[in-house]
Amino acid sequence: MDFRSSEPSAGPSPADIIPETAGGAEEIVIGGGIGGGRTTLGGAVSEIKPLTTEETMTKAGVGVDDTWGVDRKITTTVAMDFGRISINDELVLYLFGTPGQERFWFLWRGLFEGALGAVVLLDTRRLEISFDVIGRLEERGVPFVVAVNSFPGAPEHPLEELRQALDLPPAVPILVCDARRRDSSRDVLLTLMRYLHSQAATQEAM
Repeated sequence: MDFRSSEPSAGPSPADIIPETAGGAEEIVIGGGIGGGRTTLGGAVSEIKPLTTEETMTKAGVGVDDTWGVDRKITTTVAMDFGRISINDELVLYLFGTPGQERFWFLWRGLFEGALGAVVLLDTRRLEISFDVIGRLEERGVPFVVAVNSFPGAPEHPLEELRQALDLPPAVPILVCDARRRDSSRDVLLTLMRYLHSQAATQEAM
């Protein structure tokens, strides 16, 4: 008996196929605390439908997950988010969003392996969360930029004050963004790519 379908397989959509001109793909990590906008930024800039692992926050997390300042949030990433963006015809970036809840941070190690660079999304309502995120990136030697995600009613601070509070070296870029907007999220990634390029040029000159 022939079980082959008479209808051809639909296959991937044209938007999901990596351009033939692409010379390679690099991994970028988007990190930050719970409610910081990681999933939003990845979804805003991804050229494919992003893969997310958003789950409803349950009573099991009460007293375990630190949700101060984002207590109205009802879902969170429990594993990772995944998206893709083509910087040009030759370079494709795979975007991996980290889980925000501290009890899932053990998954970060796998995401950091082989990462070209990272974006740390800073939520000024929960500034202290970023210390842990930045510390883990520095331990792994992953270069990063800091993007201050604008939230209505969130405390506002001059960027240089935030740089000092986070003890960031002068060379590490810090900028303001709106993770809901594609153009703003794209600018964050372009800032990261320019920073990585300048670092590579500096190392070559040494």
